[in-house]
Amino acid sequence: MQLYQPARHRRFFLETALAGACLALALATPVTAATTAPGAAKMPELPPIAYSMEGNYLAGRFASQQSDYAASANYFAEALLSDPEDPFLLERTLTFYLASGDFTDVRDYAERLQKADHGNPLAGLALGVDDFRRGRWTVAIEELKSTRSGPLLTLAAEVLSAWAEQGAGKTSLALQRLDKLNGEKWYTFFRDFHAGLIASTAGDEAQAAKSLKAALAVDDSGVIAIDAAARSIARSGDMDGARAVLDKALKNAPNHPILLATDADLKAGRRPAAFVRSPQGGAAEILSGLGSAMLRDNANDMGIIFLQMALALNPGADLTRITLAETLERAERYNDAIATLLKVSPKSPLKRNADIMVAFDYNSLDKLDDARATLERVIAKNPKDKEAMVSLGNILRVRKTYKDAATLYTRAIALIDGTPTEADWQLFYNRGITYERTDQWPAAESDFKKALELKPDQPLVLNYLGYSWVDKGMHLDEAMAMIRKAVEIDPTDGFIVDSLGWAHYKLGQYDAAVAELEKAIQIEPSDPTVNDHLGDAYWRVGRHLEAHFQWNHAKAGKPEADALAKIEEKIKNGLVDPPAPKTADGTAGKVAPAN
Repeated sequence: MQLYQPARHRRFFLETALAGACLALALATPVTAATTAPGAAKMPELPPIAYSMEGNYLAGRFASQQSDYAASANYFAEALLSDPEDPFLLERTLTFYLASGDFTDVRDYAERLQKADHGNPLAGLALGVDDFRRGRWTVAIEELKSTRSGPLLTLAAEVLSAWAEQGAGKTSLALQRLDKLNGEKWYTFFRDFHAGLIASTAGDEAQAAKSLKAALAVDDSGVIAIDAAARSIARSGDMDGARAVLDKALKNAPNHPILLATDADLKAGRRPAAFVRSPQGGAAEILSGLGSAMLRDNANDMGIIFLQMALALNPGADLTRITLAETLERAERYNDAIATLLKVSPKSPLKRNADIMVAFDYNSLDKLDDARATLERVIAKNPKDKEAMVSLGNILRVRKTYKDAATLYTRAIALIDGTPTEADWQLFYNRGITYERTDQWPAAESDFKKALELKPDQPLVLNYLGYSWVDKGMHLDEAMAMIRKAVEIDPTDGFIVDSLGWAHYKLGQYDAAVAELEKAIQIEPSDPTVNDHLGDAYWRVGRHLEAHFQWNHAKAGKPEADALAKIEEKIKNGLVDPPAPKTADGTAGKVAPAN
């Protein structure tokens, strides 16, 4: 029995009247892929196991909030069994199958949604893209008519229809369709860019070069547009013009693998391949371009759907795959990101970048051995890959494997071409941290000073070196000045503010310590170390009740094991004896009185 026929009533009913009861039911069911933690491995092969339409609906919503699109699609598909033609449930099911990249049953759901909600834009887009995959050009144009809803979907539908005309061998009609494209100001770029790609696909490289140059005149910041233009200009016979386009771009992005690959062709005197070689490839570019634009600020379902559609049309679009993986990483779907990145072609210029991303994703999943092995393979392929060395060094440093991290930083420093520049400050800073953590203070101090020489006002270095001096009772005036300067430069960094407070504490200046640590706790209220420091400072000034509150808060913040034991001891017994403050010669000085 249907509860309400219209979708808007069904949605209101599901989200209000039954929400409490259904949520309780959903929480009582066994854990499935929809309820796993973000980033954890999901098991899409298992069917949804909520026991009612409402329970499946709420489980599907929860899964989508976790960006677990495969599980969400399965739950909504299960909910549909209770009302197979409900337009709202059909749209949700279609949305999440598209977002998951599973196109197996997309056509069936899209046709059902189109029948239940005639003119539904998502249904029209899904059917049009499926027709593209099948080479059904005339049908695709017809299906895409219902997609014209709002500026983004209207632009997508018009450009896709132009590519369908090209697929049918009607280049003139394709270009005419683009010429008539009217709308937002930014339509101009997409109009000229795709006119150039269509002309190139048709073999008219002179016209392609002209249109792509016009697109660059509107926006020359995108690597894809630059690469496409350089290729087409070269293919038209103007090698110098192509060289000029690439040289300008490489000044801003000197190491971009896509630009470097085309640059290598030009330097070798080779005629680059066309950027797009099929209507499906061209259609994939408009979907990828718009999807990337939608995702630039924040993740959303439609942006991900556009990227997945682009990959369905052109599985070799590795830059699109990288963009999708970055979006999944932001959603903490690290297993999904890895699965996406592993599909990057071994022959792609982006393969090495994808491998580095995979390593960081493994690290986020606490799979250190996999992360390390992945980066070691990258380094083995190119023993001069400084970025890969630094990436592995950073992972190992954060994981407290300081000796191995230091070795990698040293190898990377040895690869610096000529005299180190400002851009190299972080290499010395990071190696300095590894030396300081392994009690090699002279080497650490030397690296920190080198980092400051390269970038004099870097707050992280000022803070680290200044605090280390305070901790050792060295150069106290200069050290405190450094830390204060770091706070002035970045007063919003709670950890730097914490360092200033803790430096005052180390010197027995407890009132000043409290003042600074209270500022730090406002910025980093949940950090266990900051809470622990403030608790100590409160105790020293006689505010024992507040000290216990901060220590308990520090304990709740899940500190590391060694810190936890000390915090628990303080909760039990307080601080017994005040520490002896450091003096300029590093000896114990007179303890400042507690207030």
